[in-house]
Amino acid sequence: MSSIQTRRRRASIWREYNNNNNNNRFEGMEHTEESRQFRQEFEDRKKTQDTDLDEISRGLQTLKRLGADMDEEMARQQPAIENIDFKMDGAQAEMKTANMRLKETVEKARSSRHFCVDATLICVLLGIGMYLYRILK
Repeated sequence: MSSIQTRRRRASIWREYNNNNNNNRFEGMEHTEESRQFRQEFEDRKKTQDTDLDEISRGLQTLKRLGADMDEEMARQQPAIENIDFKMDGAQAEMKTANMRLKETVEKARSSRHFCVDATLICVLLGIGMYLYRILK
């Protein structure tokens, strides 16, 4: 028996109990129009509450099904996520290695470039020095 059916059954038993006890308790008493209106309004509100509770219950059941579906989907996709994570770790290690190699290559190129620049500057300075030597001689 579902929770809605159980709740409805309990409500039905409670109403039956209240109707039987209310009838016995108030036998011989006359209801005024005001008390009848109050009783009718009370019953209408109880029905509205029951309807609203049923709607909330249906919404909660829908949410429960959605949650179960999401959990099932996550369990189904977990192996793929783990595989992607493993591949990402491998790619990250390869990137670190490639970056280290690139850094070494750049440092080697930079040191040879410095040599070329230094050699060029020495030649320029020697040229200026020779020019000045010829002019001042």
